[in-house]
Amino acid sequence: MNLYSNKQKWKLVLLGIALIMVAVSLWVSNSVVQRVSDRERLRVKQWADAIKKKAELVEFTDRAFNQLREYERKKIQLYLDATREVSKPIPGDAMPDYDFPLSIIDDNKDIPVILVDDQNVVSGHINLDFDTADIRKVYPNVKSPQLVKLFEDSLLKLTKAWNVNHQAFTIEVVEGLSMTYYYNDSWRTVQLERERDSLIGAFNKELITDSRLVPVLLMQKESDSLIASNMSHKLIDSAHLKATIQQLGFINEPLLIRFDEGKTNLLYYDDSEELKQLQYYPYIQFLIIGLFILIGYLLFNTFRKAEQNQVWAGMAKETAHQLGTPLSSLMAWIQLLETQDVDQSIIAEMQKDIERLDTVSQRFSKIGSDAQLKPSDVQETIQRVMNYLRPRISNKVSMDVILQPSEVVVNHNPPLLEWVMENIIKNAVDSMESTGAITVDVHTTPEWAHIDITDTGKGLHPKQFKTIFQPGYTTKKRGWGLGLSLVRRIVREYHKGKVFVLRSEPGKGTTFRISLPL
Repeated sequence: MNLYSNKQKWKLVLLGIALIMVAVSLWVSNSVVQRVSDRERLRVKQWADAIKKKAELVEFTDRAFNQLREYERKKIQLYLDATREVSKPIPGDAMPDYDFPLSIIDDNKDIPVILVDDQNVVSGHINLDFDTADIRKVYPNVKSPQLVKLFEDSLLKLTKAWNVNHQAFTIEVVEGLSMTYYYNDSWRTVQLERERDSLIGAFNKELITDSRLVPVLLMQKESDSLIASNMSHKLIDSAHLKATIQQLGFINEPLLIRFDEGKTNLLYYDDSEELKQLQYYPYIQFLIIGLFILIGYLLFNTFRKAEQNQVWAGMAKETAHQLGTPLSSLMAWIQLLETQDVDQSIIAEMQKDIERLDTVSQRFSKIGSDAQLKPSDVQETIQRVMNYLRPRISNKVSMDVILQPSEVVVNHNPPLLEWVMENIIKNAVDSMESTGAITVDVHTTPEWAHIDITDTGKGLHPKQFKTIFQPGYTTKKRGWGLGLSLVRRIVREYHKGKVFVLRSEPGKGTTFRISLPL
């Protein structure tokens, strides 16, 4: 019965099922991530179309604003020309025709104009959106002459502000008298300018300050210049811009945005941080689950081994206790046989077997308790177990022992070490089918005493080097597979040493090495 082999098969089956479950779960998770990614890309494309429409609207509004401002400038120029015509002196007694120029002057109902003479005195104004009544609201206690003065001062300040954006016109009304015309945008132009600025602000906010948007980079294709981006300044400065573009182009294919004037822009974009985290989430999840499973397995395995140790120790002590009664009886029978006419050699061998049974009883009684290690010559222990096994093994098996000329003192427990040697040698005899050779070689290094046990048996495959020490593993048709497991436990746990397969080859034999610290 090969309990260990069956356990390994079940482990492989469970591992295969677990791998299939993990693969299916990862496939499902990746499918969800892919669907989320596709939807995110679709939203980016929709956003790009909206940006295109907004950019076209901004461009159209800006163009309309510039055209309206140019129209108003021409209108003011026409207004000034009409004023010049009205101001020209008429020679003789001819009656001037002022109807057309006056109609032009009267037609200005929306462009605000302030007229200032050479002495910097306000001579007139039209189309202003405030008057002296507004000044009185600010200064309710001011008298009329002072109110007029405040109003004129306000107009002069206003002319300076207007002259920043609109160049004033100066004309000579009559000889020696010039007038300067200051004007500003009409309320229509002002309203259009506000609409344009609002659209530009919305466009910039949509592209740059919207934290919900994925990282984007808008480039002008023909000039290869940066238009706008919501990425960090470090990524889009002159030193890193090219690398950032290459990286974004590798992640997602850029989107083309064409405007009415034939300009082509490229929109580079990256996946959102949420999507990136979602892509790694399944692996992190399974890593955490695997870690918990591993910890759980180690804990349960520790508890199981502790329980097995308790059962094993209890069984061993009970076995030692049960052996005590028949051993006492056998010793009494031997004493009786010694008084009879019985061959003394037979009695001597029976005495050896009884002593051996007593040793076995002591071995079992020590299971589960701390073994007492004493410094002594390990070669004496080896020689003793070899002398005992020699008459009890087939004559077709030769047994050689190679010892050191001097003592090899090692801290060990002789009964337990004899048990180790006996188990390995008996397994070797079974492997050779009672025909072959066994060699025990003792040698030392500065830190270790090595005991090499070599047989000429069937040998082992390399994959069996470690599994043969597992509980339940056996190559015999009958057996529990506990002998070598017990060997490893005695050497490693009680003697703090090592036991392993030094070398082996199928059909040529095996060498076990027991290493004990000096």
